[in-house]
Amino acid sequence: MKVENSKMVSVHYTLTVDGQIADQSREGQPLQFVCGAGMLLPKFEGAIMGKEPGEKVSFTLAPADGYGEIQPEAIVDLPKTIFMIDGKLAEHLLVVGTTIPMSTADGQPMMGVVKEVGEETVKMDFNHPMAGKTLNFDVEVVEVRDVTPEDLASQGGCNCGCHGDCDGGCDGGCEGGCN
Repeated sequence: MKVENSKMVSVHYTLTVDGQIADQSREGQPLQFVCGAGMLLPKFEGAIMGKEPGEKVSFTLAPADGYGEIQPEAIVDLPKTIFMIDGKLAEHLLVVGTTIPMSTADGQPMMGVVKEVGEETVKMDFNHPMAGKTLNFDVEVVEVRDVTPEDLASQGGCNCGCHGDCDGGCDGGCEGGCN
């Protein structure tokens, strides 16, 4: 069976950035995903489309095809006062390189990296850690199979309106992936 949309795909991969291994799957624990469900970078999926188990492919994604270019507007100075916990400045968090979970004004979670700590402000970078990076992948397709309702549930559902009740039918909204 070949990699195509609406198939459960398992791959082993190594991601190299700036000559260093940035991420990789573990032996016996391949990355599993439903192809075409938007879980991975589109160009990553495109590079393995049509491959069969046992096939290997190496490819490079430019920043625009990966996590985008660095957005200068995502690097902001925030007042130190927002880093107060129980009336005290959380100095243990304010270390250059520390990643801090934060949220937007409307409550959306986001991660920021401390870039600089000043007298009154903290410079935070909210770009994706891989923004601006060229991504080099070595991928081996391990398995390709039909998607099961259990697969869909473990990946957050199929977004077809069946609300997890795939036995009741999906009205064709899952391209055959929710039978």
